[in-house]
Amino acid sequence: MIDLRQLQALSAVAAEGSVARAATRLGWSQPTVDYHLRNLDRLVGADLTTRSTRGSKLTTAGALMLERGDEILGLADRALTDVRDFSKLGRIRLRFGTFPTAAARLLPGIVTRTAELGIELDATLEELAPLVTRINQHTLDAALVYAAGGYKLPFRAEVHTTHLFTDPMLIALPATHKAVRHQSFNNDALNSLATDNWVMGSTPGDTLDDLVRETFQAEGHQVNVAIRTDDYSVVLGMVAAGMAVALVPSLLSNNPPRA
Repeated sequence: MIDLRQLQALSAVAAEGSVARAATRLGWSQPTVDYHLRNLDRLVGADLTTRSTRGSKLTTAGALMLERGDEILGLADRALTDVRDFSKLGRIRLRFGTFPTAAARLLPGIVTRTAELGIELDATLEELAPLVTRINQHTLDAALVYAAGGYKLPFRAEVHTTHLFTDPMLIALPATHKAVRHQSFNNDALNSLATDNWVMGSTPGDTLDDLVRETFQAEGHQVNVAIRTDDYSVVLGMVAAGMAVALVPSLLSNNPPRA
């Protein structure tokens, strides 16, 4: 069975580039670091580090072990923190992420409900791609995210997802735009806006932007991007000024999400 000290030694060597500096980082003796590294090598059946006069570095197997080991160390620290918090405060802390648009409408209710369950939220506001990354890296315990069309978010296989609600998308148009006559938009109606200027997100990985882009590309069109921003107040301001059109979530309106 893996000893957490073996993983700590490997992580310190990867960070410091030498066994001597790793020992200083950990507050251990150099022979102690060597001992744990050798035991981990024997357990794995492969060398996880290579050494030279310039220091130490991880092998390919060592890099894989480091990736998994950092997850194990993170979960171990998390377990201690949760149990200590629960024993002292009678509640646990949940690292929770969501995107700003949802936070404005939904986060207060989520905080209230989780507090009733004895869970204290440590909330983080990020755009979609950083949230997915943080879930995959185990620096968030849970996140409220979104996807559009048939897009699947690139979560690791062990991440559990569940559908919470459907939020209809809206086309934001200047009041004088000829397309305001449409009561709803299908692909044909959306493609009629191919010559308009669009406001798109500034953070890569936004599935709403991908949906517009691929709908246009299917008909041989390209998106004319007027500006990129993740701030919906800027988006709506530009639309109101007649400078662009945009695809926006109905969370921005007064319409509640549908289950």
